[in-house]
Amino acid sequence: MRLKATARLAPQTDRCRIPHRTPNRSGRQEPMVSRIYVEKKPGFDVEAQQLKGELTEILGIKGIEALRIINRYDVEGIDEELFRSCVPTVFSEPQVDVTYNELPASDGAVFAVEFLPGQFDQRADSASECVQLISQGERPAVRSAKVYMISGALDEAAIEAIKHYVVNPVEARIASLDLPETLHMETPEPAPVEVLDGFRELDEAGLAAFISDRGLAMDEADIAFCQQYFRDEDRDPTITEIRVIDTYWSDHCRHTTFGTVLDDVTIDDAVVQQAFDRYMEMRHELGRDTKPVCLMDMGTIGAKYLKKTGVMTDVDESEEINACTVKVKVDVDGEDQDWLFLFKNETHNHPTEIEPFGGAATCVGGAIRDPLSGRSYVYQAMRVTGAGDPTVPVSETLEGKLPQRKLVTTAAAGYSSYGNQIGLATGQVNELYHPGYVAKRMEVGAVVGATPANHVRRECPAPTDKIILLGGRTGRDGIGGATGSSKTQNTESIETSGAEVQKGNAPVERKLQRLFRRGDACRLIKRCNDFGAGGVSVAVGELADGLYVDLDTVTKKYDGLDGTELAISESQERMACAVADGDVEEFMGYAAEENLEATVIAEVTAEPRMRMAWNGVAIVDLSREFLNSNGAPKHQVVHVCARSVWQPSWPVPRSPSA
Repeated sequence: MRLKATARLAPQTDRCRIPHRTPNRSGRQEPMVSRIYVEKKPGFDVEAQQLKGELTEILGIKGIEALRIINRYDVEGIDEELFRSCVPTVFSEPQVDVTYNELPASDGAVFAVEFLPGQFDQRADSASECVQLISQGERPAVRSAKVYMISGALDEAAIEAIKHYVVNPVEARIASLDLPETLHMETPEPAPVEVLDGFRELDEAGLAAFISDRGLAMDEADIAFCQQYFRDEDRDPTITEIRVIDTYWSDHCRHTTFGTVLDDVTIDDAVVQQAFDRYMEMRHELGRDTKPVCLMDMGTIGAKYLKKTGVMTDVDESEEINACTVKVKVDVDGEDQDWLFLFKNETHNHPTEIEPFGGAATCVGGAIRDPLSGRSYVYQAMRVTGAGDPTVPVSETLEGKLPQRKLVTTAAAGYSSYGNQIGLATGQVNELYHPGYVAKRMEVGAVVGATPANHVRRECPAPTDKIILLGGRTGRDGIGGATGSSKTQNTESIETSGAEVQKGNAPVERKLQRLFRRGDACRLIKRCNDFGAGGVSVAVGELADGLYVDLDTVTKKYDGLDGTELAISESQERMACAVADGDVEEFMGYAAEENLEATVIAEVTAEPRMRMAWNGVAIVDLSREFLNSNGAPKHQVVHVCARSVWQPSWPVPRSPSA
């Protein structure tokens, strides 16, 4: 089965083809890569002055006389005339910026920092798109870096400390100061997906070693359950199947902790015991005595009870997995209309802990996408976070963690950046400082949205319906985020978990918002899911029981991705839309009008199995019943101790204003 339907943008023109090298008057060949340096004028160099203050006050480095930050852009794929015309319009603002063709001379330390290969660079991506809008041709390749120029009486140890402070190894590295001959990166052809020969024969010790060696989030009971499934299938799995299963059954995607059966509960606190007794009474009244006692049941029993007793009648129930939805009446120009009100909160504790800017940015971005997948427009947000004392010296940072000051300030910048770009008002911002957040930061974003009820069509996808990937392309950012946030982390996590943190692209999400405000487009969507944790495997996999996914049709940010990466990458700002076969062309047209890429990547099938093919070879073939089992049942004994009050021993700093 082969699927072909795409909405593509901007035809190629001769002006934007990569030029050949041509000799100049001296006989030398002109470089194919053009470079420009951009620096804020004095008075506008807020970032540089703020960093200088942090290095002096927080890091305790003395002797810094001056610090400059210069943005560097390398561009390939356009001629010199077009490049020069873009310098004052795309790469700089003449009112506040100074530009240089060569890096200014300095008698101090000079180093550049760039994103790691495979990490999304929004500055470069936005510049590339702006050049394309001007040229009306293919997008040029753009790479950006930040050049730090620091003068003063600084020894080598101080310079290394500064580099360590500004370079988060999860996402960035020191860059060369030389002009590259090309921005094109040679990517080796990805190897065929590995078949795990001998998996069915592994003993208990072998399965435990397999979990450790492969870095899986599942436990020994899950892997044994998985092994038995493939024994029944009479075959060994592919590594893609194991990664997909691990993602589906992760605590992030399936709330394993909340679904754990509580076999015995002992409570020492009278107030807690009273609440638990009331919970058990409500279970009995609702006829749920045979259902397992678990945290999920406790968390949802109130809503079930209110519905049963007729108190809660306005909840909009559906099989879609997006935000909580309530039916409301809205006065629109004096006319009462049926609308849907949606609200959602999201935590990004783990991503923000290891990469604060991207983690906080995609926290609000992810919170937006859930009601957005419900075809609503998000109107307002709230942010509540928790951190350790950000005023403590960097030398007191817990081993293996970023300094609290770095976490607090960079996460705030990430959230603000995404919210400002998408145009979202955040009316409530609270940051709590407490020793309990030193080991693990709290990052919570919450949003509310609404949409006319007649924009939303909810139907069960039927065989031959198509699944359209709408929005951003797939990269390595976000691979393993669901399982990563479900695993125990250690001191090496900050240096090894970079791929787990998604990179937000707010302008693309804003385009999605524009499309989903159109009733004509929304009414073509039978079911929609946002690309959160788990990427294609979960976002598409949750839309229907039977699916065939052609991973060769998934749009990519760059070449070199293998089938497993395409299946589980969480790259942001994408939607999976189930659309009737006859409506595909019309929907593609609406997407193109909003400058959104749209590609058919899957088809709904009658057999309840999820199948994925890559390079024409089946690499995933799993039954829906097995996927939905959530793995081996989990059991736990609980002892709730009497309450005690713990107060921090240090003065709690005031929360910064919004």
